Amino acid sequence: MFSRRHSSSGSEIHVNPHRSKTPLNSPLSPATNAFFDTSFSTSQNEASVGAASKTIVSSAVPRTPTPGRLTPSIGKNQQRETDESTPLLADRRDSMVDCSEEDETELKRSLSSSIRSLKFKSRKEIFHIGKVIVLTILFLVCGLYIMLNPDVNTDHYNIALNKSYKINSNDHSYPMVAVKLYGPLLERKSENTTVKDKITVRLIDSTKIQNWTVPVDAELLTQNKGLEKEFYFDQPVSEGNVSLELWTNESSIIPLQLRIEFLSKELDHEVIYAAIVLLIVYILIIFEIVHRTLAAILGSLGALAILAALNKKPSLEMIVSWLDIETLSLLFGMMIIVAILSETGFFDFCALQAYKLAKGKVWPLITLLCAFSCFVSAFLDNVTTILLLTPVTIRLCEVLNLDPKKILIAEVLFSNIGGTATAIGDPPNVIIVSDRILKSKGLDFSNFTLHLIPGILLVSLVGYGLLRFIYRKMESIENKDPPEIRELKKEIQSWDRAAHRITVVTREESLMKALFLQRKVILENKLTRKIYQLKKSEKKDFHQSLKELEIQYKITDRVLLIKCGVVLVAVILVFFLHSFIPAMHVGLGWIAILGAVWLLVLADLNELENILHQVEWATLIFFAALFTLMEALNELGLIEWIGEQMAEMIRAVDEKHRLGVAIVLILWISAIASSFIDNIPFTTAMVPVLIHLSNDQTLNLSLLPLIMALAFGACLGGNGTLIGASANVVCAGIAEQHGYGFTFMEFFKIGFPMMIITNLAATVYLIICHVGFTWHSF
Repeated sequence: MFSRRHSSSGSEIHVNPHRSKTPLNSPLSPATNAFFDTSFSTSQNEASVGAASKTIVSSAVPRTPTPGRLTPSIGKNQQRETDESTPLLADRRDSMVDCSEEDETELKRSLSSSIRSLKFKSRKEIFHIGKVIVLTILFLVCGLYIMLNPDVNTDHYNIALNKSYKINSNDHSYPMVAVKLYGPLLERKSENTTVKDKITVRLIDSTKIQNWTVPVDAELLTQNKGLEKEFYFDQPVSEGNVSLELWTNESSIIPLQLRIEFLSKELDHEVIYAAIVLLIVYILIIFEIVHRTLAAILGSLGALAILAALNKKPSLEMIVSWLDIETLSLLFGMMIIVAILSETGFFDFCALQAYKLAKGKVWPLITLLCAFSCFVSAFLDNVTTILLLTPVTIRLCEVLNLDPKKILIAEVLFSNIGGTATAIGDPPNVIIVSDRILKSKGLDFSNFTLHLIPGILLVSLVGYGLLRFIYRKMESIENKDPPEIRELKKEIQSWDRAAHRITVVTREESLMKALFLQRKVILENKLTRKIYQLKKSEKKDFHQSLKELEIQYKITDRVLLIKCGVVLVAVILVFFLHSFIPAMHVGLGWIAILGAVWLLVLADLNELENILHQVEWATLIFFAALFTLMEALNELGLIEWIGEQMAEMIRAVDEKHRLGVAIVLILWISAIASSFIDNIPFTTAMVPVLIHLSNDQTLNLSLLPLIMALAFGACLGGNGTLIGASANVVCAGIAEQHGYGFTFMEFFKIGFPMMIITNLAATVYLIICHVGFTWHSF
């Protein structure tokens, strides 16, 4: 039972203003310099916390000491009991009794420390208030633009063009005109070639005439296939009637779909606006001003507001279509499977087996994990690989007393490297090998993978050497505290977070917060005793630790493990086979969802909420917001502008060195861009640019070296930042759920040098193969 300050038995919690430190040497309330202190009787254990929930009201609330007044803390009997249970406190209390002058000095020092803490806290509160005000203003501005501007005003026409066709429009409030045309159109034509069949689009207003000429692809015309092209007329149109005329010299009828959009004059600055939005998002993430999920949401909201201001506001249905449902479904399904699998004790068992294999040695284990993630990611998408490996790695690091952050970052970096090795390992490679024009030129899974694998072997060796250099000091990998101390500190932090999340409104909430804080203090004293005991104990050898771990870590539900194993093997097998079986009309998302539903049926769990709580909802929302942000930036022309600038730089180079310079430019621009923007829309936009460069006979560039440079740059560039690749974000989310989350800068310090070095190795490989030996054949 809990009692007030002078009770002779039971647990009591109070404030001792004489003491400047708790057993953890850290104040619980810096602003008041108040500290919790707990004494125990020999007849009562920690279970009394629950029994006393009805009597504790204010004893767990710290009190502020009055300067110049010393309040007695406990009686002699209670002091003796505390001294026996916490020897470190007994030594400290004896020294305080002997020196009253030291007490006064210590009190003054603690008061000055409290004043400094108050100043720091006030600065922190000012920053917090300022942040909320600024973000609120930005939110209101964006919200107003989105609410006050209608969806994009687009006129749709289905046309069977026979020589000519005319459209009149007098209902427009914006001066700039954009035309989107879908039909049998030629992708691009070389500058020194002429095309016989073409379509001319003529924009006529009261003062001027503007023309746009589009070549016709006769092959697509016979195959009833089409291609969409977009054109922005440079000159604004005047108010009043505007007409659009289409004319062709093709003798046969051409089926077309036409869309006309009237846009704002500010269209010329849309790339600048897109860059500003991207910069703001990265500032929010890098400096951890807000959580990365909220940063992505605010960034997508800002990009949509800019589109609304330019009269390009997409409808809600279009925004939903921007979401990569395949990736979101894959993540959700695999998170469900992993959550159920974790209930069997499988990850603990795997960690124990790896501990046996490594025999307590760190580097063999790190090498094994990196090599395994690299190899598996070559044949299985790296997001699934990281979802399965991260829980095992965390438990393994806890067993070996290693810092999970460093090992997880190394693991995800090599997962991205391994995913570059094949055509199905990473999304950019899937986009490249699936392109219709590249397929027609002879690019397929086998020859694409054949060109990638030798380069990835070189990149992996160079990357591993850099990893050994970065982690050359073992103390940067190993935890300074023993496992028992680390677990206690982690539990103390959990109780502290739980207490601070409670908003005290009712008496029951006040009781709950006091109980959480009481539990924290109990653990703090337990931690002190554990530290004292470990100082006296000798270090355990490998075999002794192994015996203890074998008792602690074992399979808890073998039947459920068998069910999970059957489903997981089936899902992974279908993942691998679906790319080679044309009759299988499902993607990775469908496969993961079906596997999750099947496992839920087999597991027959009564408490489904526990499984759903383990789903990384913040990660899923982050990806949804990121997809929206990147598509909005693409609508603003940022990605297309990057491709155009790269093409202009390649054209400006002398023909003798053009291929080498083109390889270097494409690889490094792709790598840098993929570090800061999603590589999926970037790769999609870059493939037509590279095809156009290879078709331009004046440049004399082979297509294969350009495509290989894009593949290496887009995939390896994802290692540059935390949000550069999907696997990075997934790994960070799972680690955060287990209490080992790493920040943007923690990832950047390791990932960005790895991105630089691995792309240097890829550059050397491509230069040797395609400039030195001209290995251009598919």
